[in-house]
Amino acid sequence: MNTNEILKQQIEKVHRLDKRAWNELSQCWSEVSYKRKQAITKAGETEKYLYLVLDGVQRAFFEHDNKEATLVFSYPPSFSGIIDSFFTQQPSRFCLETITRSTLLRIHVHDLNALMQQHRSIETWVRVALTAVLAGTLQRQVEIMSYTAEEKFTTLLHRSPHVLNLIPHKYLASYIGVDPTTFSKLLGKVKL
Repeated sequence: MNTNEILKQQIEKVHRLDKRAWNELSQCWSEVSYKRKQAITKAGETEKYLYLVLDGVQRAFFEHDNKEATLVFSYPPSFSGIIDSFFTQQPSRFCLETITRSTLLRIHVHDLNALMQQHRSIETWVRVALTAVLAGTLQRQVEIMSYTAEEKFTTLLHRSPHVLNLIPHKYLASYIGVDPTTFSKLLGKVKL
């Protein structure tokens, strides 16, 4: 499957675009590659791009008191970027970096904003996608605030069992809010 087909498939999972809107939107994406452990967006920078992951794994994280808290992972074929900074065009509080070598498609904020003004179906696609992101974020907030470490671990593995082989365990530990030692104990204790 070529990159245009992957992009179209991921967009249409959210909302089907009319032919003209798709043709214009598809022309605005370009391919970029990053090395392992390379910053895509640093805290303090304003996110200029929305990404579609073609290959590799990335994470968004927050630094506080010399500790990192992993917020989200992205891997094929998911969208990625520091979404709040992208849409507000305010400096990001978060970092986006590659965990592995990565290839992504990206669209510039000005291009997407112009297309949303011109095409109702693109604006609808963005709204529906953001609504899903918000719903997922609220569910994640419930998990962070209410679940035990074991419940967070099992929820993660039920939702995305493949991450154990895809993402280093220290980042998964950070994602569920436990130290790596506790994560290892959960790995040995919880039946998968």
